[in-house]
Amino acid sequence: MKRQNRTLSFRSIGYFLLLSLVISVGCKKTTTDDPLPETTTFAVETGDSEIPYLTIDTRGIQIENEPKISAELKIFIRKNEVQRTPIGIEYRGSTSFRLSDKKSFGLETWNAAGEDTDVAFFDFPAEEDWILNGHIVSLGDRRIQDRTLMYHYLGYQLFRNMGRYASRCRFVELEINGVYEGVYVFMEKLKRDGDRIAVKSLGPADNDPSSITGGYILKIDKTSGGDLGLQKPLEYYADNWADDATYREEFSFRSRYDITGQPLSFEPYGPPYHANQYLETYFLYEYPDAEDVSAEQKAYIQDYIHQFETALLEDDFSTELRTYTDYIDLSSFVDYFLINELCRNVDAYRLSTYMHKDRGEKLKMGPVWDLNIGYDTGDRIPWDDWVINYNQYVSSDAWMMPFWWTRLLEDPVFRQAVKERWAELRGGVLSTTALLDLVDQTASYLVSNGGIARNYTRWDIGGQINYDGAIRSLKNFLELRSQWMDGEINAF
Repeated sequence: MKRQNRTLSFRSIGYFLLLSLVISVGCKKTTTDDPLPETTTFAVETGDSEIPYLTIDTRGIQIENEPKISAELKIFIRKNEVQRTPIGIEYRGSTSFRLSDKKSFGLETWNAAGEDTDVAFFDFPAEEDWILNGHIVSLGDRRIQDRTLMYHYLGYQLFRNMGRYASRCRFVELEINGVYEGVYVFMEKLKRDGDRIAVKSLGPADNDPSSITGGYILKIDKTSGGDLGLQKPLEYYADNWADDATYREEFSFRSRYDITGQPLSFEPYGPPYHANQYLETYFLYEYPDAEDVSAEQKAYIQDYIHQFETALLEDDFSTELRTYTDYIDLSSFVDYFLINELCRNVDAYRLSTYMHKDRGEKLKMGPVWDLNIGYDTGDRIPWDDWVINYNQYVSSDAWMMPFWWTRLLEDPVFRQAVKERWAELRGGVLSTTALLDLVDQTASYLVSNGGIARNYTRWDIGGQINYDGAIRSLKNFLELRSQWMDGEINAF
């Protein structure tokens, strides 16, 4: 009973702190000198909701996958307009775009001339690139992925609580051209920035021995229309599965080892979904991007990754000598492993996987990204096994688990680092109480402000959504998963 009362107290305090943060956010007027009207009429009645309400007006122009079209964004809190700015907007996502009726969007903040300009939203540092992320809803299949609406938000918040950068997020409600679209997560796009992925700027001419060492951002992921330079009609993207697996030398490079750590003997850049693609791991140039990265920089970062992989494979873990740690920041690999395993992120390590290397520094993993098929619904992996064992459960995926992680977990040095860090986190920000309180606070905020009811009225799949049941399932999973990890890691 004492623990229950203490938990309720934490939840109450956290909930009111969360509400205070939303209410007190200073939304700065940025790109217009016109006076802001005090109130407006929305497509749905929001009452006294504290959830920020966003309206986007495209002036009758259809949103495309590419390029972005011009629109106007307005932000309201308690029905009071607090900010407006010109934006460019486009659909985002590959698989999610094809599968979901509730689309996600990429935004750029523009000035009156249509040029990119940095804008601050809420309490986030000013930037020009933003995301409106919606959970996956398939009306035809009557299927919803992440009924809690909080998978992304929760994982990013936990990673920040661990002392790592993750995309800053805010729940919002969205209306586009007078149509209510539901609850979304407004978030930062991952990119090089002093307030985001803070690696040094690297220009095409920075090829001297010192400068060429960083900064870089790499990604293990599917390819997309943006990578391929596509300018297709919107209907093309409903069935463009081959674009997900079309790797090219100009924007990617392949590991020289297969997913088991054996040297690859066939040529890279084969056709999408060829018979041996499951053996390959490709790295995409995220920063500098494919248009800006020099040939010298490509050669440098490719060789750096190869040296790391070779050292990891060749180090004798029965001795005290390690050479692979000359190339990686071990603590970042530990934290990346722990957050993705706790959230049972089945896309982790093999998709939506970011890493970065600053000038003169080692390779770091992260930030964490894309958690929408994890937690209690990440059913490709049992709740009581490691996500890094993905290859034991799935054999036909074009994107399999790279050898890095199973090899790392063979190393007593890595295992000890995991054990020490897990004990530290479980005594604080990843304690069972902290995990369950964060879920409760977030759910209370969404429910009490009417966001859940409005969202599921908009996205009705023909049956009552048991939101309380979804929250109980998520909390039960986090409690069981963290306790299972306690047993496994304490035995290291």
